Amino acid sequence: MALENLIAFFLLNYLRKNFDKPEPFPNTNRLLIIGMAVAAFLGLLGASDVGPRFLTSLLSLLLMGALIYGILTLPSFSKGRPIVAAILPYVSITFLAEFGQILFPSTYSGVEALFETAEFFAFIWAVAQWWISRRQRKALEVQRLIAEQKERELVLTEKIKAQLEIEVAERTADLTKQKEELEKALTDLKATQEQLILAEKMASLGELTAGIAHEIQNPLNFVNNFSELNHELLDELEQAAEKGDTDEIKEIIQDLKNNEEKIVSHGKRAEGIVKSMLQHSRKESGKKEPTDINKLADEYLRLSYHGLRAKDKSFNATYKTDFDPNLPQLEVVSQDIGRVLLNLINNAFYAVGGKEAKEAAQSRGGEYVPTVTVTTKKLPKKVEIRVIDNGPGIPDEIKDKIFQPFFTTKPTGQGTGLGLSLSYDIVKGHGGELRLQSDLGKGTEFVISLPSI
Repeated sequence: MALENLIAFFLLNYLRKNFDKPEPFPNTNRLLIIGMAVAAFLGLLGASDVGPRFLTSLLSLLLMGALIYGILTLPSFSKGRPIVAAILPYVSITFLAEFGQILFPSTYSGVEALFETAEFFAFIWAVAQWWISRRQRKALEVQRLIAEQKERELVLTEKIKAQLEIEVAERTADLTKQKEELEKALTDLKATQEQLILAEKMASLGELTAGIAHEIQNPLNFVNNFSELNHELLDELEQAAEKGDTDEIKEIIQDLKNNEEKIVSHGKRAEGIVKSMLQHSRKESGKKEPTDINKLADEYLRLSYHGLRAKDKSFNATYKTDFDPNLPQLEVVSQDIGRVLLNLINNAFYAVGGKEAKEAAQSRGGEYVPTVTVTTKKLPKKVEIRVIDNGPGIPDEIKDKIFQPFFTTKPTGQGTGLGLSLSYDIVKGHGGELRLQSDLGKGTEFVISLPSI
C-alpha cells in the first residue's frame, strides 16, 4: 500500500498545482492539501505496518473517493484531468485488490491472478496515456505558441497597415499639393511664354513696320516731287498758252505726261508694298499657299535692313543676294516663313554691326565691310535658303544651345531668346530643317531646307 499512497500523494499535489481554483469550489486547495497529508500518513503506516489494517484501508478508501471526486466533479480542471484519468485505473485496481484481500480473503485468493493481470494492464495504460498526454500537451503548446505568434503578427500587421495608411494619406496629400503647385507653375509658365512669344512677334512687327514705312517713303517722295514739278509745268503751260507758243506748249505737255507716268509707276510701287504688307500680315497664318521664295527673301532682306536703319541712323551694312532663277514655288505659310527669314536676317545684321565683328576683322587684317548675303538654291526634292554673315561667329560651347527657348547672347532687354526657337519650330512644322554652320572669327551661316516637288 505504500506505493499506492505515494502515487496518491503526488497525484493530489499535481491536482493542486494545476487546479485554477474556480469560484464554486473555494476550499479545493485546502481539501487537496489535507488529502496529501492523509496519503503521506497512509504511506507511512503502510511502510511500517503500524496501525490497524482495517483503518488503513478505510482511510485509503476515503482517499480514493477524494481522487474520484476531484476528477469527476471539478469542471474547471483541465491540465491535470488526463493524467489523473490515466493513473486512476491502476490506483483503483490496487485499492480494490487491497480491500478484497482484507475483507474477502477466501474469495480474493481465487481472483488474485486476475487482479494482478488487470493491475499490469492498468499500469501499461497509465504509461501509454501519460506518454500520449505528454505529446498532446506539447502539440497543444506548439499550437498555442503558433496561435500567439499569429496573433502578434496580426496585431503588428494591423499596426503597420494603419501606419502605412496614415503615411499614404499624408503623402497623397503632399503629392496633391505638389501637383496643384506644379499645375499652377505650369499655367504661369505658359502664360509667361505666351507673353514672351507675343513680345517677340510685336518686336518683329515693329521692325517690319519700320522697314515697310521706309520702303513706302521712297516712292511717296517721288510722287510728291513729280507732283510739285507738274504744278510748276502747269504754270509754264499757262504762260506759254498766253504767248501762243505752240512748240513750248507741246514740250511742256510731253514733260507732264512723262512725270505722270513716273507718278503712276511709283504709286504702283507703293501699292505693291502695301499689298505685300497686307498679305504677310493676314490672320490666316495656318493656310499654305504657293509662294515665290526668291521674292519673299528679297522683300524681307530689304525690310530688315531699312527697319534697322530706321531705328539706328548710324547703322550701315552691305547686303547681297544670289537667287536661283529656276526655283519653284513652294507650298508654305508665307507669313511664317517670312518671320523666320526676318529673324535670321535681323540676327545677321546684328552680328555684323557689333564691335566684335570689327575686332575680328582687324585681327585678320584688312578693312572690314559688314555684309549679309541671302542665297537660294534648288536641290533634289528640296530648296535651300542660306543667310550668311561675316560677323564674329558663334563659339562651339553655345552652338548646342542656340535653338533652345529663352537662350540669347544679346544684352538684357534686347532679345527674348525665342526668335531662333520659334523659327526652328516653324521650319520643322513645314517638314523642313534649320541648321547652323559657324566658324569663330569668320562668320555664321543659317541654312533653311524646305521640301519641294
